[in-house]
Amino acid sequence: MKSRKKVAILQSNYIPWKGYFDIIHMVDEFILYDDVQYTKNDWRNRNKIVTKDGLIWLSIPVLHTGKFSQKIRETKVIDGRWADKHWRSIEYSYSKAECFERYAERIKRVYEACREETYLSRINYLFIREICDILGIGTKISYSSDYCLAEGKTERLVQLVKDAGGGSYLSGPAAKDYIRENLFAEEGIALEWMDYSGYPEYAQTLQQFEHGVSVLDLIFHKGPEAKNYMKSFGI
Repeated sequence: MKSRKKVAILQSNYIPWKGYFDIIHMVDEFILYDDVQYTKNDWRNRNKIVTKDGLIWLSIPVLHTGKFSQKIRETKVIDGRWADKHWRSIEYSYSKAECFERYAERIKRVYEACREETYLSRINYLFIREICDILGIGTKISYSSDYCLAEGKTERLVQLVKDAGGGSYLSGPAAKDYIRENLFAEEGIALEWMDYSGYPEYAQTLQQFEHGVSVLDLIFHKGPEAKNYMKSFGI
């Protein structure tokens, strides 16, 4: 009998946007793709928040080995000072938001724990796990390094889905540029594409609404109603 288990595989991001958590919620197992090359100036170590003065980036300083082979799971932070700085920026930006006080201590505790963390992948996991808990998402989260990886971009994804016991794979739309769909079909794996269009807006402090910011923006503004602004909860 064909497995009905749905799997998604994405690189770990720092305090990701709402679409990232929609994908997690829509699958049975979410695999953090931490065995691939770390890319600079990407979502791995930074994200945007909305401040009183507009959008700003929160970036975690990391060590670069100078090698193209540096993997996400091998990437270390320079030190833990970034955590206090980021929390102060978040507190300054969202202290007046309707639901900030409801979640502030939970997010602050993660930042405090991250002062002592060495690896970026672990830091991202801690935030992803806590935010999933806030949103009521109970999906299993694992690491690609928990599995044996094949060679080739699409071949790796197919093998990960098979090893996880999956019968279908949910992919972000950006992967359409390289995924070879026939390889999934040959293994009997259904390939689905996430659609990020159609998200409703809520009250932000920006003149023009910005969807592509950390999900913390949505949580601090809408709290328990955040699910009403996400696709996987049935908007």
